[in-house]
Amino acid sequence: MKTRTIGFIGGGNMATSLMSGLIASGHSPQQIWVSDTASAVLQSHRDHLNVNVSTDNATIVREVDVVVLAVKPQALREVALQIAPAARQKEVLVVSIAAGISQTSLALWLGSDVAIVRCMPNTPALVLTGATALHANGNVNEEQKDLAENILRAVGLSLWVEDENQLDAVTAVSGSGPAYFFLMMEAMEKAALEMGLNEHTARLLIQQTALGAAKIALESAESPAQLRERVTSPGGTTQKAIEAFQQNGFVDLVSKALHAARDRSIEMSKQLGAD
Repeated sequence: MKTRTIGFIGGGNMATSLMSGLIASGHSPQQIWVSDTASAVLQSHRDHLNVNVSTDNATIVREVDVVVLAVKPQALREVALQIAPAARQKEVLVVSIAAGISQTSLALWLGSDVAIVRCMPNTPALVLTGATALHANGNVNEEQKDLAENILRAVGLSLWVEDENQLDAVTAVSGSGPAYFFLMMEAMEKAALEMGLNEHTARLLIQQTALGAAKIALESAESPAQLRERVTSPGGTTQKAIEAFQQNGFVDLVSKALHAARDRSIEMSKQLGAD
């Protein structure tokens, strides 16, 4: 892994997090390349990360073993067509972190023989606690799968899904998921203010409670339902709150929200993909 050269096309927040995570895990900055249309972005990466930079995407492909496509989905078709000749000639692994662009579209733009891994990361990758699901096309060998997994693992958890279509569900669950928790925290803060707590106190209590609950869930072998039951004393305050959630359709509302996000992911894939 540490002897492989990795190139990023697009030097935005997610690419920056991945490069920083790779360097922190021992990957040499001199084995990392990045291209971007903004010269200030490239200068920042050169100054702060000491990586190789270029304004030419094809140069990146020619210099590396793995190309990470980290551009906006709307720009991916143009970029993929631009690098396709070099990608086919070099036989690089292409890893796409662009939401909503299927492997079918990527293969049409890049070439049917290109090894492609499609990923769905989420924004906590920016603080190295991300959750990423990956799916490989049939051209990806085991060594390349390990390489792709290790790149994404530099910013958190990474795991494989068996069917590419499952990435639409992943988008709904973990891709959009941080916003759901922020909404819950926002609602709890509003209620806390109504009950007399000041904003600073309410926010810190809610943030630490969210962190603690997530830590317990990660470190426990019990299901969320079992953990909830464990902290819900019969007749107590928690039970009253849980009953209010359930009586007002909380579980059904969450289900509807995730299905809506999944359906929008499918719709976006059709809109942004190949004709």
